[in-house]
Amino acid sequence: MDDRVLDVTGLRAGYGPAEVLFGVELHLARGEVAALMGRNGAGKSTTLKAIMGLLTPRGGSIRFAGQDITGHAPFRIARLGLGYVPEERRIFTDLTVAENLEVGRRTAPAGRAPWTPERLFEFFPNLAEMRHRRASAMSGGEQQMLTIARTLMGNPEAVLLDEPSEGLAPVIVEQMAEAVLRMKAEGIAVLVSEQNLDFAAAVADRALILEKGTVRWQGGIAALEADEDVRRAYLTV
Repeated sequence: MDDRVLDVTGLRAGYGPAEVLFGVELHLARGEVAALMGRNGAGKSTTLKAIMGLLTPRGGSIRFAGQDITGHAPFRIARLGLGYVPEERRIFTDLTVAENLEVGRRTAPAGRAPWTPERLFEFFPNLAEMRHRRASAMSGGEQQMLTIARTLMGNPEAVLLDEPSEGLAPVIVEQMAEAVLRMKAEGIAVLVSEQNLDFAAAVADRALILEKGTVRWQGGIAALEADEDVRRAYLTV
């Protein structure tokens, strides 16, 4: 497919002697949202970290924007246009909202309208109201929004989102879903690691389910919602 922006083939990765991923295969097209689902410990976050270069792959290949990025340093991968929003957020708490955004600024590719603080404040009205507030004085949901906004300041072609709805109030989860859909409308590809089926159904075109480091099921999100046997086998606790 000409519109593929991310291709992962036979990805293996782990921590120390422990192997966590066993030949993960996935792809992502421009303007597509795919949900990477599974129970705790299935390998979702490990997959995102390996793609982003935060964990060195033990096998397989990762291609992004037509380039082989397998084993590349995270900063090199980011410069190619792959954004990453970790579950831990990792914002600069001593900086204001506006200062955090400036940290993420990167020149936009030719021919594309750059993300600016002004555009992002339209995207995230809550952040506009607290642009001069230190990040340490923000709620967890507001910090999550700031992390996504800071990532967009890097003008990415694709974004990896790790558990964006985890532990957030329902109203903030709705705003997160709106943010993902707006990224999609901008042509940004999004791979979202998620356990919440309702959130995934609200934003994703299709889903991939991991179990014990292997993709066990993939298909349209509507098909997953309709298949109680698959949900019971791979998603319920």
